[in-house]
Amino acid sequence: MSTPQRMIIGISGATGVIYGVRLLQVLKQQGIETHLVVTKAGERTRAYETDLSMHQLRSLADVWYPVTDVGAAISSGSFKTMGMIIAPCSIRTMSEIAHGITSNLLTRAADVVLKERRRLVLMLRETPLTAGHIKSMLTVTESGGIIAPPVPAFYIRSQTIEDLVDHTVGRVLDLFDIEMEGVRRWGETAACEDVADPIGSAF
Repeated sequence: MSTPQRMIIGISGATGVIYGVRLLQVLKQQGIETHLVVTKAGERTRAYETDLSMHQLRSLADVWYPVTDVGAAISSGSFKTMGMIIAPCSIRTMSEIAHGITSNLLTRAADVVLKERRRLVLMLRETPLTAGHIKSMLTVTESGGIIAPPVPAFYIRSQTIEDLVDHTVGRVLDLFDIEMEGVRRWGETAACEDVADPIGSAF
């Protein structure tokens, strides 16, 4: 039986709620069913960083779960999904996942994704990093997760914040072989074609 076109989106308390919002919008356009869980800190950041109400954010997903609902469908490995993206991912959330601490539905769902060998992508939002942070990043990676900080690509010559967000979201969706329309790629943009060989020119 094929894997359902179903993605879990987690939003934790780090800055960058717009990444989670945009992922929900794009996946809806792609016809992919989304299952959303937001931490209490994520709800607070949503209020700081967007004009969306709690209801409006939840309505972007096909299914929404309270973060305290540890008996939700996404807490079980028998509930098949493509995987999970946490956008943004706080250091606390990443650290819990690294050490198998499932104190809420978000970290429980992430743990399930890892144990079922599905794809887990953490859009980690923190800088600078301590040695402890880096060790936790390594632990997540060794467990099969992907640490994908939202790093802007300036070669696309973005004109707006939305351009930068879309490029990063598109690159994250690449990890699931989901093509996002309009993503500009190195070697496929006019700006890149005009650039001389940056490596060769240095020698």
